[in-house]
Amino acid sequence: MAGNSFGKAFKITTFGESHGKGVGVVIDGCPSRIPLSEDDFVSEMARRRPGRTPLDTPRSETDRVEILSGVFEGVTAGTPIALFIRNQDVRSEPYEMLRRLFRPGHADYTYFKKYGHFDFRGGGRSSARETAARVAAGVVAQKVLAPLELRIMAYTLEMGGIRAAHIDFDAILENPFYCPDMAVVDKMKEVLSRAKESGDSIGGIVEVRATGCPAGLGEPVFDKLSADLAKGVMSVGAVKGVEIGAGFEAARLTGSQNNDPMTPTGFKTNHAGGILGGISNGDDIILRAAVKPIPSIMIDQETIDREGHPARLKLEGRFDASAVPRVVPVLKAMVAIVIADHYLRLKSIL
Repeated sequence: MAGNSFGKAFKITTFGESHGKGVGVVIDGCPSRIPLSEDDFVSEMARRRPGRTPLDTPRSETDRVEILSGVFEGVTAGTPIALFIRNQDVRSEPYEMLRRLFRPGHADYTYFKKYGHFDFRGGGRSSARETAARVAAGVVAQKVLAPLELRIMAYTLEMGGIRAAHIDFDAILENPFYCPDMAVVDKMKEVLSRAKESGDSIGGIVEVRATGCPAGLGEPVFDKLSADLAKGVMSVGAVKGVEIGAGFEAARLTGSQNNDPMTPTGFKTNHAGGILGGISNGDDIILRAAVKPIPSIMIDQETIDREGHPARLKLEGRFDASAVPRVVPVLKAMVAIVIADHYLRLKSIL
């Protein structure tokens, strides 16, 4: 199974399955002498882990990161860093029905068509559980970026049709949805609760903003910073669309409206989202990702079995009503990984 690695100068390879012994990541290309300990992972892993609130899946994982290699005497050694997160609260019995049935909206059918075999326990490799390894890698990426004093913020811009009207970065960690507008948090909670009570799910939009990114990151023409950001974010299973800066709104603007006027002190506007010609321009990098509703729902659905016969399926198990809040730290991590990769590429030629 190819396609498990991402990046060039800062390269990550994730491994593991939802109901296996655990998930992990190997990081190659991290510079030496960067302080790193297992305690450094605690806060970011806590933001993604399941079971934080009554509206999350009741699966309870500590998501403690174990450093298996690449760190000596408290600093990185310049060798591959292996990180491992053990699965501790695995219950595979509810998934036994999926031995023969495909779940609508999941990767079961496509994995089966590609490989002729797949791990049906919680989705196996295609499960969102894999993203825990990405968050761990993102912590290391942010360590690499420390000399830049770059700040990456990710938050729920919209969930279940409820959209933040104001962006207050101080509010992000003050609510379970990582929403920057406290005025709409209760509305988000209400629509999420309704979905959970009915056995359904909802999607939303996550915005990521990187402030303090220097100009000059990006490798035209096929390794544009924008292209790698889009690939990194789209590689997260729940993401169905990505836009940078004005994004799709740019299609409805004129050139005079979309261009960002330049002054000796910087750009007056930021429709470009901090990237021009695939290279960072020194302005804030702003990215938005559309997150689909979680396909694991407790509503009777039409499907087929492995022989192609029609069937009905009503899932039982432990599911989130929305992936949006737990995707927030994952997308923050992917943006950090991409920027760290391009930062190290730029350093190699300076």
